[in-house]
Amino acid sequence: MRMIAAAFWIGCAAPLAAQDFATLKGHGGPIMDIAVAPDGTVASASFDNAVGLWSGSEPDWLEGHDAAVAAVAYLEPGVVLSGGDDFALWLWEGGTGTRLGAHKGKILDIATNPDGKTIATASWDGTIGLWEVDRQAASGSWKAARKDLTDHESGVNAVAFSEDGNRLYSASSDGTVRVWEDDGSTSRVLVSNGFAVTRVVVNETEGWLAYGAVDGVTRLVDVTSGAEIADFTLERRPILALAYHDASRQLAVGDGEGFIMIVDTDARRIVRDFRAAREGPVWALAFSPDGQTIYAGGLDDVVFAWPVALLDRFEPGIVGARSFLRDAETMPNGERQFMRKCSICHALEPGPSRKAGPTLHGVFGRRAGTVPGYRYSETLDGSDIVWSDATIDALFDIGPDHYIPGSKMPMQIIAGDEDRADLIAFLRSATKKE
Repeated sequence: MRMIAAAFWIGCAAPLAAQDFATLKGHGGPIMDIAVAPDGTVASASFDNAVGLWSGSEPDWLEGHDAAVAAVAYLEPGVVLSGGDDFALWLWEGGTGTRLGAHKGKILDIATNPDGKTIATASWDGTIGLWEVDRQAASGSWKAARKDLTDHESGVNAVAFSEDGNRLYSASSDGTVRVWEDDGSTSRVLVSNGFAVTRVVVNETEGWLAYGAVDGVTRLVDVTSGAEIADFTLERRPILALAYHDASRQLAVGDGEGFIMIVDTDARRIVRDFRAAREGPVWALAFSPDGQTIYAGGLDDVVFAWPVALLDRFEPGIVGARSFLRDAETMPNGERQFMRKCSICHALEPGPSRKAGPTLHGVFGRRAGTVPGYRYSETLDGSDIVWSDATIDALFDIGPDHYIPGSKMPMQIIAGDEDRADLIAFLRSATKKE
């Protein structure tokens, strides 16, 4: 990315702290995925239901999803794809979004065929969506036709095309990696891991496929036979992110314990092992076009950019302080309930918020679905619910999915009467208008 130069990092002698690396700030929730275009433009997917498009210090926001955005990819320069917890696949060009269609479960990954016309989506409904997209010459609008690949026995977590586009590889919670030939009419099992396989990267030219799994397994296998080539498994789990830079032969691995491991796939060895987060996961990884910078995301609402050559010199940058990880012992119970159940989606301050939900400032006495500028679900538009001690208590007693069926609020229950009372007392104080 042109705005983030690696040169100022070079030559440092002392341990490097947070102020020494670059960050992209602006999201309202954790970062779930990152993609980088050939010109260096960064696309970030977030729990705040939005995609950020960074070609400068301020992003363009792509907003259309009704839930967290979990996957982002480039179809071509200037054309971005996104999928998420609302099951939908969107295509974005010039700031305009087109909803191409939807699965019956959340979309966890997107891969694009080198032909520029075929998209694969991995969904927790157990299917792979194979989308043929076409730009209409007359209108410039996009159309898509989809067929589903259904050989997996559980949710599909990751997909990747071969360099020639003739094969598709998929990883599933059923513990397998499958290979799909040509049009996807047939598949075979390449890897049987036993535990859910979460991520996959393929380099047919070099003859290997890399995969990561929930049990911490990180392996290179032969792309034809599935035979193990190298095992980079460490005592950390689960594996949540893989990224590969072909020219430098670097494979980056992110895990649930906050580490980024860099593997030299030519030498078949781990060359760097960096604690990126003090606690919590690394969900998203991507290399800059030159391979010199690694972008990462986790529980913070920030995309981090570290120079690969100096990774081991940095202190952890993803600290959780900008999200919902704080020492529970430092908070009274009501605030602790808010931080655990509400803070990832809702701000307490007045004004616009980039979080997934509307601000709670002034919530008591306010009719549900009425914060200006927030795009509510149809269920809450025109709702007759007025937020009070009684309605907030009922919301968390039986859960939003029962109290407001069809709303965008995730399932959250606070079982204890005292815990709900403490939360309400905290909100009374913290959301009070001046």
